[in-house]
Amino acid sequence: MRLILLGPPGAGKGTQAQRLVQRHGLVQLSTGEMLRAAVAAGTPVGLQARDIMASGALVPDDIVIGIISDRLDQPDARKGFILDGFPRTVPQAQALDALLKKKHMKLDAVVELRVNESALLARVESRVAEMLARGEEVRVDDTPEVLSTRLASYRRLTEPLIHYYSERRKLLTVDGMMTIEHVTREINRILAAIGVVQAKPGAKPGKAGAARGLRKAARTGAAASAGKAGKAARTAGRAGKPASKPAKRSARKTASASRGKSARMPKKSAKKVTKKRANTQKRLTKRS
Repeated sequence: MRLILLGPPGAGKGTQAQRLVQRHGLVQLSTGEMLRAAVAAGTPVGLQARDIMASGALVPDDIVIGIISDRLDQPDARKGFILDGFPRTVPQAQALDALLKKKHMKLDAVVELRVNESALLARVESRVAEMLARGEEVRVDDTPEVLSTRLASYRRLTEPLIHYYSERRKLLTVDGMMTIEHVTREINRILAAIGVVQAKPGAKPGKAGAARGLRKAARTGAAASAGKAGKAARTAGRAGKPASKPAKRSARKTASASRGKSARMPKKSAKKVTKKRANTQKRLTKRS
């Protein structure tokens, strides 16, 4: 399984990535961590990135892609990976597509965690107020002002990726404003729906599954009804066919026997009556 998680800062991408890693045994690929690991390992790409990072400049896309390429060649990435923090722009997405094609890999899905920016800002403000009330120090990058700047950068640079991956039928959108548990369940549900992961045994079908089941049942019922109707029609057709020759002979024999019996019965009865009358007449004549 190969995934990309999209969403603005504070959407919960890191939390959901960790849950997917634990559930499916994937590798979470964070560009920042990969850059630091490449520099520490002294790889050719890492050495290129080291001087750039030391100067505080942004690492060019071709170097980042080179680091991702090296990381995908490692054995633990064969089962699958989640890209966190990359791509951030459409050119980076295009470069990633070319890299995956070169490695004969297929991107399964891009999961977008859609959130309400006003709600995110309200969460940060509430968190900062609670920390100050407890006398805790607030991180410099965890303020509403910093978040507003990061959200504006996301809209300008990264949000176009939603359209990019939607056109390629890779985008799956999840409501990131739900609880962490609900977001996790929804991500796994839609991944199972597209066949990326297996659904849990005994899981209740969604609306689409239920509709398919109803359509199948309707087709089965219609087929059964048609089969019964056809059988009834064949039976009726056989009943209307002329009888076979043996059946005809049997019917004639039975009818003939019935007529003969009917004809003989009255004749025999008449003879008995006549004979009885004659005997009675003889006895009367003798007495007289």
